[in-house]
Parts: sequence; structure tokens; C-alpha cells
Amino acid sequence: MTDRLTIALAQLNPKVGDLPGNLALARKALADARAAGADILMFSELFLTGYFPDDLMFKPQFVSEAMQAARDLAADTAGSDVVVVLPTLWADRSGLRNAVIVAEDGEIIATRFKRELPNSDIFYEKRYFTAGPLPDPVVIKGVPVGIPICEDVWHTSVCEHLAMRGAEIMLCPNGSPYWTDKQHIRMELVRARVAEDNVPMLYLNQVGGQDEIVFDGASFAIEPGRGLVLQGKSFATDFIVSTWERRDTGWTCTDGVVTPLTSTDEAPWRACVLGLRDYVGKNGFKQVVLGLSGGIDSAVVAALAVDALGAENVHCIMLPYRYTSEASLKDAKDCAQRLGVRYDVVAIGNPVDDALAELVPIFGDRPADLAEENIQSRMRGVVLMAVSNKLGSMLLTTGNKSEMGVGYATIYGDMNGGYNPLKDMFKMEVYRLADWRNHHLPGDCLGPERDVIPQAIIDKAPSAELRPNQTDQDSLPPYPVLDDILTAMVEEEMSLAQIVARGHDEALVRRIERLLNIAEYKRRQSAPGPKLTPKAFGLGRKYPITNGFKDHSIG
Repeated sequence: MTDRLTIALAQLNPKVGDLPGNLALARKALADARAAGADILMFSELFLTGYFPDDLMFKPQFVSEAMQAARDLAADTAGSDVVVVLPTLWADRSGLRNAVIVAEDGEIIATRFKRELPNSDIFYEKRYFTAGPLPDPVVIKGVPVGIPICEDVWHTSVCEHLAMRGAEIMLCPNGSPYWTDKQHIRMELVRARVAEDNVPMLYLNQVGGQDEIVFDGASFAIEPGRGLVLQGKSFATDFIVSTWERRDTGWTCTDGVVTPLTSTDEAPWRACVLGLRDYVGKNGFKQVVLGLSGGIDSAVVAALAVDALGAENVHCIMLPYRYTSEASLKDAKDCAQRLGVRYDVVAIGNPVDDALAELVPIFGDRPADLAEENIQSRMRGVVLMAVSNKLGSMLLTTGNKSEMGVGYATIYGDMNGGYNPLKDMFKMEVYRLADWRNHHLPGDCLGPERDVIPQAIIDKAPSAELRPNQTDQDSLPPYPVLDDILTAMVEEEMSLAQIVARGHDEALVRRIERLLNIAEYKRRQSAPGPKLTPKAFGLGRKYPITNGFKDHSIG
């Protein structure tokens, strides 16, 4: 038995399904752990497969290769003093398991299985895994170590059992996604487990974007009586080494480095940047293209893209029609110049007018309405998709959550694209982040330092510019009002009566509810985007398209 342990936490960015690539990352971390003189090296949840592999786990070949990759890494510990704690999927007679293997000197010395399987809209593990029994500690270097896996620490039973069975340190591997305040929620949860069981816990989280989900890292350790003793980077990879010594009162961290968490102002920007960077890169793209209209949404998406990928990989195109204002032309060009991106102007006047002329025999003498307006948006979508196809760049779409909530977006038009960085961000949050980014350069971002979005874009009234003198408020209530109603309706699932009691007009609330419901079919066909809240459309809030429910809470 030892009285001193050096523990390395590999806060890395795996790619789902990339078994060779993830194994290479693990081998590099093992080499780093050896160089650091670590006794224990821990990886994040389901590291070799990436978290979460979804229905890949129904493929026997994938399961077989994943288990072999785990055996290969275990074999790599031969001749080393490093004990590897490797979360992986593992099949036994009872079925497929969300597991941890512990490897020492080339051999697997223990396996432990996740007890509490989440069954949320994000990670529905009960679809794939068989739950394990209450786990016992694993003796590592003579020390009883508890290894609760992610969801296990959200329930009292697993950690309580491990502590009662003699665990002196808890090592908790996680695949915990970011959303607002999640970093603080996790920390308070671990504080509670540590206080209950009087055992220190090292909490390792993965980092990186995976489709709509963003993992923010921010690994940490909590010690009884001392609180936070270790904190890793947020939204970035990290290799965190700490030394722990046994004292009369238990194990204590003697050299933990505490990196400040990102602020609540910075976190959503960093989440969008990381999600965009990984979605583009992990899907084999290098560059992106987007329509730059001179409005706030496209300006913020352009700034996010530059921060994620660098100005040389961002292509902005202005697509004016007769209703495009001189101010929009000026502001779009100004924004592109500030960001340093390629900027082109492709007028859509002739193709739109030709389409309208060809439709006269069908439209007849019916008055102009949304049908004609949407041709403009769809023509822009055609041009942008053509550029994407020809140049091989991914098209970004720019609609925010407020607009997506009420269907104020044109399907097959401005909704075209492979990824939407603003999908889970209400309009007023877009404005707030634009102002914030103009005064800050977040860590790990590649764009200019400040003033990346012209103040004129932030100040002017938003408009789709599909008809003369149009503003969004012609069709929608002021965005602060709309956002508050949608927050109550979507994020908090309030009844109509509760929302009216919040101070909103009854007729308006009913109208917004109707728009929210009938736009579900559009949202089903929209591009993915980073999940920033628990109730992100599509991955957090799933409503039926065909929906006969009526809220009768008000007469």
C-alpha cells in the first residue's frame, strides 16, 4: 500500500466511431502519463468509441473492434508503472455494458459496470446497455479506489456503497454535455457526494463537439473539508496531473492547479465556437460559406466561424435584391472587412424576376404575399448551395431560436445549410453576445481581438428585407417580449394561463403558441446546431408534428 499517488486525467476530444484515431489519442496520453511519473491514468466515458455512439452499438463488428481496441491499450501498459482506468463498452453474458476496465502491466485486472443508466433525450442508454450491480472498489497500488461512472454520481446509492466498501478515493469518468450553468451544477453535485461519503472525488469530463452536443471539459476535484482543489480548462483539451497523499484525515491533493472556469458570459460563445469547429472538422470540411445580409444573425455567425476556423476558411456572400437597403450593403461589407474574410456580392435580381415571370400563369392575379417573398430567400439558398457544392465548403445557416420557434424562417431558403451555430440561442442573446464579443477575445478563438461586428448592425431594427421598409416587428412582437413568451412556453413548459399571468397579452400568447406548434415540421428539417439549453429544439424538446393538444388553462 502506498501513501502517495500521482493521478493523470486525460481531458481529450475523441471522435465517435473513430476507433483507430481514439486509440492513438489514448496511446499518446499513456506516453504522457509515463513521462509525468503518473501512477494512474484515467480517460473519459466510453473514450475509445466516443460518447455517445448511438446505434453503432447495434453493429456486432463495431462492438468487437471496440473491445479489441480496449484490449490493445491494456496490453500497452506492459512494462509500465501506470495503471489505466479506461471506460469502454464491454459485452458479457448479460449483454452490452457501459464499463470501465482497469489495466496494469499489460493485463486487465478489473472490470466495473455503470449502475445508473440515463434515459434522457440526449443519452438513452437503457436502449443499449444492461445495468451493472452496485460496484465494489478496485484496489490500485494497494489503495481501494471507487469508480462511479457519470450518471452514477447523480444518485446517492453507488458512491455510498463504494464508500461503505472501503473506497478511499473516487475516480469518476464522464461524458457530461454543456448547457447553461452546467459547470456549476456538476460541481455542487460532486460537493454533495463528497460531503455525504467523506471521500475525495476526481471528476473527469471529455471535451469537444459531437453533432448537436458540446462537451466542455472543465474537469475538477473536490476534497472533504477543502472543497475545490483541482480545476481543468473549459472548452479545451487538457492533461491534468496531480499528486495525492494519505494523511490522518484521508487523501489530500498537494499540488492541484485550479484554472478559472469560463464566465457565464463567455461560455455560450465558446460552446458555439467549439461545436462549429468540431462539426466542420470531424465531418471532413475545412471551409464554410454563409450569406452575409448586413443583419445581426449572419454577422454573429460570421464572427463565430472566424473564431472557430480562421478568416482564411470563411467565405461570406451578400445576395442583394431590390429591397436590400444601402445600409445593409454597407454594413455587410464593413463586417466582412473587420473579420478579414473573403467577401463576394451575387445579385439575385434577374433569377428572382425570371422565376416570378414564369409563375404568372399559375399565380394569376392573386395579390403578392409570402409566396413571392420566399422566392427571394429560396433563390439565395440556391446560390449558396451552388457555391457550397462547387467549392466544397459547408454552408452555415443563421436563424436564431426565436425565429425557429415561431417559424419566421423560410424552409429550403435561409434554412439551407449543414450547421446552425445560433439554433439554440434566442434573439436577445444574439445581441448580447455580439456586444460582448466586440469587447472580448475569448480563449482559443482565432478572430480579431475586438469590434468585429459593426455597431450599426447591432443598433438597427432587424429586417428580412423581403419587401419595402420591412422590419421583423411587422410580423412579430418586439423580441424581448417574444423571447420571454418563448422562454416560458419552451424552456419552462408553462401553461398559457401562467404566461398571461406573467404579464403578457392573452391574444398574443395564443398566437405565439399556434406559431410554435405549426412550425414543428420546419424544425424537424432544420440543420443541427450546438445545444446550449436543456430545451434545445430537436434534442431537448421533441413535440409531434401532428398535434391535437389544446391548452385549456385559459377560457
